[in-house]
Amino acid sequence: MSVDLATVKRVARLARIAVSEEEAERMMGELNGILGFVEQLSEVNVDGVEPMTSVTPMEMKKRTDIVSDGNKADDIVANAPNSDRNFFLVPKVVE
Repeated sequence: MSVDLATVKRVARLARIAVSEEEAERMMGELNGILGFVEQLSEVNVDGVEPMTSVTPMEMKKRTDIVSDGNKADDIVANAPNSDRNFFLVPKVVE
């Protein structure tokens, strides 16, 4: 896959980036280099390779999945001007 000058200009326009003719040509070369590297990576045989979270083997720290209210309701409404039973009270705006 390769990127032509028209594609670079179109992407720059969609991203709302002002690009001169020289910059577009330089970006075309850079993008084609990146895409070439990605094509090289897709050729690597990864059959039987386990996905990793790090280069050193480690177990991910996981918290237990417990449903709770967080025990922070009082702290959350502590600075509210008006509250009732851990709910914010606001003035009525719709009649």
